[in-house]
Parts: sequence; structure tokens; C-alpha cells
Amino acid sequence: MDYSALSDKVIHLTKKVGDFIRQESLIFDRAHIEYKGLNDMVSYVDKTAEDMLVKGLSELLPGSGFITEEETINTENEPYTWIIDPLDGTTNFIHGIPTFSISIALQYKADLVLGVVYEINRDECFHAWQGGGAFLNGNSIRVTKAPKVENTLLATGFPYYDFEKQEPYMAVFKELMRSCHGLRRIGSAAVDLAYVAAGRFDGYFEYNLNSYDVAAGIVLVREAGGYVCDFEGGQEMIPRREVISTNGLITNEILEIIGRHFKQQP
Repeated sequence: MDYSALSDKVIHLTKKVGDFIRQESLIFDRAHIEYKGLNDMVSYVDKTAEDMLVKGLSELLPGSGFITEEETINTENEPYTWIIDPLDGTTNFIHGIPTFSISIALQYKADLVLGVVYEINRDECFHAWQGGGAFLNGNSIRVTKAPKVENTLLATGFPYYDFEKQEPYMAVFKELMRSCHGLRRIGSAAVDLAYVAAGRFDGYFEYNLNSYDVAAGIVLVREAGGYVCDFEGGQEMIPRREVISTNGLITNEILEIIGRHFKQQP
């Protein structure tokens, strides 16, 4: 499989769908919001964008499977599986906050082999493929070289429906706010990971995540020279629904801080 050539085609499709989302953001009416659960919103924009992506990706790679946020189609038994979030940052989109993205990853058997994250408002397309490096609008990107947490700017996300682990999570925030340059919460996990890959953030951590939130970003960070793991330092990010992403130099510090405050649940 020529992942470089496939990436170019995925980028072209992603930007086309991004144009649709951008135009809808200018006229969107909150009356069209639907609720999937507590604080979990969706609109016709998410659904239409997913339909467009599934159709286009099916043409690019016939016979591939899909894991999609809005469950347009969900077939996970093919060698190649697309993992799609058609609008990562829906809450931002609905409220007119200009950070939301399209996230597309390709998985071959158990391996994530390609990732594209398109931040629509800034027209920034991040992409990577296994063994090929990571890029932003065609230019190579790398993670930072910050050696310690005290030298870093970090990103995170806040739980919005599962508050069972809120107290230890807030304890992590409290310690990190005192020991790094600052914590940021953008509202799109895919963008957070892309920004780690591009060296804008030195690290990012969050829990309560789904595969379509992080799969593409994981590829980006790895190919940009960074490191990604779960809260225990393993590679069960998707099954455990949690991720730590860093430049590779501060991973142990972040793990130690989270481990001290954040007690894992079975």
C-alpha cells in the first residue's frame, strides 16, 4: 500500500468536507442540536460530513471497514478500517468557538498506519503515515525538545459526562498548574494531539476518549518523534479510553504525577 499517495487523496477529500463544515458554521442554528446523552451533542452537520467522508473513503479503498462516531456504518472485520470523527469539537462548533476539526485514521489489522487531522478554521491540515514522518500543510513537523515539565505548555480535556474520576483529575490539574508554563483546554482531542506533533504543546493527556477522537493524532505524534501511552505507561490507549502524548522527554514525569493522584479503575 502506498500510504503517501493515499494520504494525498484523503487530504483532498477532507478539505472538501471541511469546506462544507466551514460554510455551515456561518449559518448554523442551535435549534438543530440533538442530544445523544448528557452534554453529548450532534447536528445535521456532523451526520452529513460523516456521510460524505464514508462515501469518499469507500471509493478510495474499496472493501475497507469503518468505525465512525455517528455510526453511519460500523464494520470492523476488514483488514483495513477507517476510524473517523467527522467533527471533533462539536460543542465548539455549536457555540461558534473556532476550534474544530476532522479526524481520519486508517488501521491495518491492529496497527494505525495513517492519520489526517484538518483544523478547519485555520485551514491547517496535519498528516502522517507509518514510517513517513509527519507534516503540516506539506511541511515537516517535529515534537519539542523540552526536557522537563517545568519547561512545558500542556493540553488536556475536561470530562463532560463521567465525573466519577473528577477529584483525582482535578488534583493532577492543581499540581501541573504549579509546575508548568500553563494548561490549555482547546476542546478537540484531535487538534490537541496534532499540536503536540507540531511542537505547539509539549504534552497532552485526557481520559473518557473514543478511538475516533485520538486514532489519527496518535499516528501524527508517533511520526513526529513523540511518544503516546495510556495512564499506566502501556499501549492500551483505545481500550482504556485514555491517552498521554508527549515529546518523549517528559513522559515519565507526567506518568508519575498522574500515577500519584489518579487511581485506575478496572
